[in-house]
Amino acid sequence: MAGRIEDYALIGDMQTAALVGRDGSADWLCLPRFDSHAVFAALLGNEEHGFWRLGPAYGRDAEPPRATRRRYKGDSLILEQEWDTPRGTVRVIDFMPPRDGAPQLVRIVEGVSGRVPMRSALRMRFSFGWVVPWVHKVGDRIAAVAGPDSVWLDTPADTYGEELTTYSDFTVGPGERIGMAISWEPSHKGAPPVAEAEEALSATEEFWRGWVGQCTYHGPYREAVVRSLITLKALTYAPTGGIVAAPTTSLPEEIGGSRNWDYRYTWLRDAAITLSSLLRTGYREEARAWREWLLRAVAGDPQNLQIMYGIAGERELGETELDWLPGYENSRPVRIGNGAASQLQLDVYGEVTEALHLAHMTGLARNDHANLLLLKLIRYLEDHWDEPDEGIWEVRGPRRHFVHSKVMAWVAVDRAVKLIESGEVDGPLDRWRELRDDIHRTVCERGYDKERNTFTQSFGSKELDASLLLIPQMGFLPPDDKRVIGTVEAIQRELSTPDGFILRYPTAGDEPGVDGLRGDEGAFLACSFWMADDLAMIGRVEEARRLFERLLALRNDVGLLAEEWDPKLKRQVGNFPQAFSHVPLIDTALRLTASGAYGG
Repeated sequence: MAGRIEDYALIGDMQTAALVGRDGSADWLCLPRFDSHAVFAALLGNEEHGFWRLGPAYGRDAEPPRATRRRYKGDSLILEQEWDTPRGTVRVIDFMPPRDGAPQLVRIVEGVSGRVPMRSALRMRFSFGWVVPWVHKVGDRIAAVAGPDSVWLDTPADTYGEELTTYSDFTVGPGERIGMAISWEPSHKGAPPVAEAEEALSATEEFWRGWVGQCTYHGPYREAVVRSLITLKALTYAPTGGIVAAPTTSLPEEIGGSRNWDYRYTWLRDAAITLSSLLRTGYREEARAWREWLLRAVAGDPQNLQIMYGIAGERELGETELDWLPGYENSRPVRIGNGAASQLQLDVYGEVTEALHLAHMTGLARNDHANLLLLKLIRYLEDHWDEPDEGIWEVRGPRRHFVHSKVMAWVAVDRAVKLIESGEVDGPLDRWRELRDDIHRTVCERGYDKERNTFTQSFGSKELDASLLLIPQMGFLPPDDKRVIGTVEAIQRELSTPDGFILRYPTAGDEPGVDGLRGDEGAFLACSFWMADDLAMIGRVEEARRLFERLLALRNDVGLLAEEWDPKLKRQVGNFPQAFSHVPLIDTALRLTASGAYGG
């Protein structure tokens, strides 16, 4: 059975990623890309669906021992887990070296004290646990082949097969190190190079040391910010610059529920806000790569802009269900693909334009194609901003005039106007100033409840929505505007959990809600960070700091956050780790640091 979501740590090579539990089991790994089929899918099922456990040996009927302690090695994505056993202490070092050829998952066992019996249990299952490969020896190597895929195991330890699993049993003493690795290669090609574990470790350390050294943030929350930046870098697909929302699919927003989605794609919204955080902390190369990815993905067709694409810019992301997988803690269905790709979400135009504007403001080299794309996006909005859409939360019910969508349409036009005023682009300045004013006036007239002094989820509704917290952050209204303060206080009053975290919007339990779905969900962590931001902006700085630090305490022991927090079960839920949680963590840390609002 899979561990709790927060029991996992992330390792990755900027092209795919694995989740490794405290019991030393890699329970999730898609090869060769984030959005490929999983070779290890025990996370969404059980051991029959693929895993690789490496740790101290244990009895056949016993539970695998959990690591006594674990950490990332400095500011890197190299995981170190240690077990204290009756026979001594042992360390396992897990990492995926930045790719120069075949993708590899490398594991190094290091004896610390005593002599500790170890066991490696490797069960490879292709196609998300559906296909059992042909496993055979090729010289000193083990090859697992099925269809287009092959995975190769390199280890100096003796191996044997039992119950369709490849085992190795060995013992390590103080200072002894044994490296083992799996590598993926298309099955029609020859064998990949043998993994050199120690060389790969040195190269991986050097990569992360160099990358983290570019960070310009040196404030009081540096540890949390750097860990979040490393996580965002790990979610970037290096060959194209696309950024996945998360490396997983179908981790539930409610344990046992059906709100289970595939996040292994590039949402324009998530990628744009990720880009903004990277730019503000010194990472311009990622910004340039994402801008190039955007231009390729959108091509010359901005009127058919999708809210998400594949990591190389693919448009077809058809949604299907994998009925042979029981789901994480029986949360079904397990989905791959994402049907929301075809939705209309007008806010995306605002996020993309804001990112392009920020790139200009931070000195990224001018790109005429990007400027042309921006102008085309605004021309599309001229004709469509006043239409209903599915909104930021990708509702699967009827389209509505979501206030956040209109606010972000205003952002798009406002940033375009600013770029025209700066001389960066040429466009119809007077016409778009008038358009900007029209959108602003419409939102304030139709999206604001005067009696309750709050903006609402959609035109004419009474419901609240945490996305309204972005109104002052986007500059739509100043923080001291009474309508902003009223909205912040209303959301805090009506959408807070008992422990003070923020829900996205009201859900209806057994009845379909505004999102067209049954069931509930946890507190949305991004929204909770937004609340901390707004509290700081309206002058309640100490309250903002306390909320932010409570949010930091929700991270697991290696600093990672899922999408949501279940206030009843007191555990993380949703896909993991989630870019949309780590980005606002960085943003709030920057804001609180600038305000001087931090303890210690």
